[in-house]
Amino acid sequence: MKQLLKKLSEAYGPSGREEQVGRIIRDELESCVDEIYTDSTGNLYAVKKGTGAKIMVAAHMDEIGVIVTFIEEKGFLRFSNVGGVNPYVLLGQRMIFPNGTIGTVGMEKLEDIKKLTLEKLYIDIGAKDKEEAASKVKIGDVATYYRELGEAGNRFIGKAMDNRAGCAVLIKALQEMSKTDNEIYAVFTAQEEVGLRGSRTASYRLNPDLGLAVDVTLVGDTPEAPTMDVSLGKGPAIKVKDASVICHPKVKEMLEKLADKENIPYQLEVLVAGGTDAGAIHLSRDGVPSGVISIPCRYVHTPGEMVDQDDMLNAVRLLTAFLVQPLNMQEIFPCYLS
Repeated sequence: MKQLLKKLSEAYGPSGREEQVGRIIRDELESCVDEIYTDSTGNLYAVKKGTGAKIMVAAHMDEIGVIVTFIEEKGFLRFSNVGGVNPYVLLGQRMIFPNGTIGTVGMEKLEDIKKLTLEKLYIDIGAKDKEEAASKVKIGDVATYYRELGEAGNRFIGKAMDNRAGCAVLIKALQEMSKTDNEIYAVFTAQEEVGLRGSRTASYRLNPDLGLAVDVTLVGDTPEAPTMDVSLGKGPAIKVKDASVICHPKVKEMLEKLADKENIPYQLEVLVAGGTDAGAIHLSRDGVPSGVISIPCRYVHTPGEMVDQDDMLNAVRLLTAFLVQPLNMQEIFPCYLS
């Protein structure tokens, strides 16, 4: 898990620029799936063919970043956000562009740090003037955090755990799962951080019987954290609700029963803000019964996101059990129309 997560975490892949992450995933899965392809949105599909229920499992590839909007005469770069970027987190961070150019985030003189906004920040790439800066970076180029994956005991710290941790869990499940009659569409989605865009087009294309997202979730186990009954190291979380979806009770119930049967530790998650690809999947076409397996994560949307290896391995076990189980859609969902 460490080596896979390291490759995924350190890869460059902001929203709309997920190609490098997609190549890593393709290399990992080509030998263990029946089909693998991309679409015009940038989603990567890995398919295990079957004659049973069609299940779409989504894990988004993209990470947050910043996009260059202006180059000043002295070579400093002004930028806007791509996804949920906090100016207080950005200050002083190292950033990297797709061509390898690195820089650090600085700020204008401020009398009151509480007034810090993205407009008060800039990226310094060491250029002496606008001409030199423009030879390295163009308007519209996107930078992400420049960090290596680190270990702290049984835990991993790095950038883009949201959601390369979910991608790693889905990859491992596909690699380790036994034969299943279900038809599995593992979709590594694009542009989740800017509005669940990839999962929206993918779910419309596939029209699955069931939908599942694998993503990270917030925790309530740090000092003076917002009240939330999810902790690092206590197992994957089975989502009940977030701001984008109320998970189908039958899907939630299936996940709970499988976890109990397989002796997999789990937590129940109610996330008061934020969402996952399930938010788009469950609204596709006539509606898709959907659920979420969540990986507890501290410090989400920072370059020091932290996940627990045991939580990830147990998420693999739970996801695998869900995908290989025989499913009678008309029995589980009486309103289901084939």
